[in-house]
Amino acid sequence: MKTSLDLKEINLLRDFPELTPIYREALDTKQIKIFNREIEDCRSYLSANRRDFYKILMITAGDGIFTLGLNRYFINKPTLFFIHPNDIISWQKTTGESAGYYLLFKKDFINDHPILKSTIERLPLFSDKTKSVISVEAQGLESFVRLWENMYNEQGNELGYEAIQAYIQLLMIDSARIAQFPVPESTNEDYGHIHRFFGLLEEEISGINYENPIKLRTAQEFADTMNLHPNYLNRILKKRTGQNVSKHIKGRLLDECKALLLQTSWTLEQISYAVGFSDQPNFNFFFKKHTGLTPNSFRRNAWQ
Repeated sequence: MKTSLDLKEINLLRDFPELTPIYREALDTKQIKIFNREIEDCRSYLSANRRDFYKILMITAGDGIFTLGLNRYFINKPTLFFIHPNDIISWQKTTGESAGYYLLFKKDFINDHPILKSTIERLPLFSDKTKSVISVEAQGLESFVRLWENMYNEQGNELGYEAIQAYIQLLMIDSARIAQFPVPESTNEDYGHIHRFFGLLEEEISGINYENPIKLRTAQEFADTMNLHPNYLNRILKKRTGQNVSKHIKGRLLDECKALLLQTSWTLEQISYAVGFSDQPNFNFFFKKHTGLTPNSFRRNAWQ
């Protein structure tokens, strides 16, 4: 019988604290966490990698521009957002003080609550991008705010998680019921290229195994695939994310290397081949340069 350590592929990175942070609002050891935006403001960000958690955000004050995939929304009224772990999103606040709530919950939380899982699968709020952004009219705002307040106050209470998962279902049902979807604008050309780059990067990484090594590893290779000049691709990524193409590739590869070392029993030679290194010494040099540890030491320390 094969165990998870025998599999040739890693479809989803686990939540290891040692991994390079891939999202500013990362969860700690909890499966779910709720934030008040007046206290924990939703900072401007561009999420560049897949996450291991879902996010529901309700903005009640603080205007801004929200981008989901290739669609851009100008937010100037109460709005709900249902964000899947694989979604590439950005948020730029423009005016006003922030208010509202947001919650993050891991996939394990869904698996532990089958009824919630069924609701998520049945309602298209996370899966259909045309239904992931919902405007809330003034007459319905009070009931949504009260629901969020109840969820926020349940944190730390006995059976609080059970209550919260029921509130999430109610939130989704009420959201689907009002079903007022704002019309998005298309993003500019820069965002289209950025979205495609991260899609290609995830496609490459998610297909890694030691019989099918990564094929795109350099800025030139990604740019050629996208029919762009590498300098242009570097410039727009640096402008929108603060990092160039190579930084994103290296950071994402490093996360995957750590996951392979921790989640599989593959040899170092197999891992180095899978992530595109011509030989193991080059892989060892890359890993130690960015972590301070050799791959063997990293694996040994984690398994002690």
